[in-house]
Amino acid sequence: MKAGRAVTTVVFFAAALAAWQAVAGKGTRHLFPPPTEVAAYLVRGTADGSLLGAAWVTLGRLLLGYGIGLALGVPLGVLTARFRPAADTLGLVALGLQTLPSVCWVPLAILWFGQSELALLFVVAVGTVWAVMLAVDGAVRSVPPIYLRAARTMGSRGLHALLFVTLPAGLPYVVSGFRQGWAFAWRSLMAAEIYVTVLGGFGLGQLLHYGRELHAMDQVLGVMLLVVAVGLVADRGLFAPVERRIHRRWGLAA
Repeated sequence: MKAGRAVTTVVFFAAALAAWQAVAGKGTRHLFPPPTEVAAYLVRGTADGSLLGAAWVTLGRLLLGYGIGLALGVPLGVLTARFRPAADTLGLVALGLQTLPSVCWVPLAILWFGQSELALLFVVAVGTVWAVMLAVDGAVRSVPPIYLRAARTMGSRGLHALLFVTLPAGLPYVVSGFRQGWAFAWRSLMAAEIYVTVLGGFGLGQLLHYGRELHAMDQVLGVMLLVVAVGLVADRGLFAPVERRIHRRWGLAA
C-alpha cells in the first residue's frame, strides 16, 4: 500500500514538472521561468548560504512566536471552556479574530513596534493564539462529564483534575489544535516578513520580497517552493505522526 502511494506521488510530480517545463520559458521567461532555472537558484542559494541562513532565521522566529501563542492560547482556552462569562466575551472575540487574515495585523504591528523583531513575533503569536485557544476550548468541552464525576469521587478537584483528567482526556483535540496553530503561525510569519525588514536578519519572506523587487522570478519561485517544503516537513514529519499515534492510543482511529 505504501509503495503504491509513493509511486503515485512520484508519477504525479514528474508529470507536473514535465508540464511546467513544457509551458515555461517560451517568451515569458521573466514571468514564468522553467524549473531548471529555479533549481539553479536553489543550488546557488544553498551553496552561498543565503537560503539556509534565511531559513534558520525564519525558523527561529517561528518557534519563538509559536511558543508565545501556545503559552497564551492554552490557558485562555481553558478559561473560556470553564467559565460562561469568558466564553460569551473572550470566546466570541476569538471567533471573530480568527477569521481576520494575518496580514491585517502587520500594519498595526509596524505602528506599535516599528521595523523590529518584536513586530514579527507579535504577528506570529496573534496568528497562533486564537486557533490554539479555540481548539483547547473544544477539547475541554468534549471530555465526557462522567470522567470528571469519577475523578471527584477519588478526590481529584480543581487544578489537579484539569491537569490529570481534563487535558489528558482531550489531548487528541489539543494536538490537532497545535497542528492548526502551527499552520497559522507559518502563514503569519511569511506575511510579516514580506513587509517588516529587520536588518539583524533576513528571513525567507524578505528573500521573497527582494526577488519581487529585482524581478528575479527564479528567486521568487525558489523561495516559494522552499516555504512549501518546510511547511510539509513540519506537518507530515512532526505533527501528523504524533496526532495519528495519539488518536490510535485514545481509540479514535484504526
